[in-house]
Amino acid sequence: MKLFFSPTSPYVRKVRIAAIELGLEDKIELILTNPWENPPELAKANPLGKVPALMTADNKVLFDSPVICEYLDSLDRRETLFPASGKARWDALRLQALADGILDAAVMIRLDSLRPEAEQDSDMRKRQLKLICRALQSLDSEMTRLIGPLTIGQISVACALAYLDFRLPDEDWHKLHPKLDCWYSSWMDRESMQATMPPPA
Repeated sequence: MKLFFSPTSPYVRKVRIAAIELGLEDKIELILTNPWENPPELAKANPLGKVPALMTADNKVLFDSPVICEYLDSLDRRETLFPASGKARWDALRLQALADGILDAAVMIRLDSLRPEAEQDSDMRKRQLKLICRALQSLDSEMTRLIGPLTIGQISVACALAYLDFRLPDEDWHKLHPKLDCWYSSWMDRESMQATMPPPA
């Protein structure tokens, strides 16, 4: 398999962590890709021009991190990350959606910060920060869902929190959410998190 990736993408990081946790990292070739340069090989693989995009062993291409992660989990055949049914499945998918929403908001803020200062949208930034704050409060209030067997929900939340530290370090969520901070600190010790650390900002 081949994975089009950028080392700073939190969505890519989620896929890479899933692969490591499933013991599949040695079966995936990493193709370093800058999506902002619109490389033709990425456009051919993913018409949306985004990473991650995964070329499977039978030359099918999958994109969007939830889809790729579920495909990798299907290769494991033990439903490790995506429980098959019931409360465990919906808890995992809900956590993934909440974490991905945090990422979407943080990425919007990050992209806006790269524009000339006069063109930056302060109202948008405030709105997205409020969204992130509500999502973190929700996570902090339901810590029991983060404790237990490993799922895609926990991986997604860890990636979202790590991206906040990476790209929005001035928005210190740690002090406001001590229970979440404690959980995250223990997650940072995992081999998969250490192996996928982005380069310094």
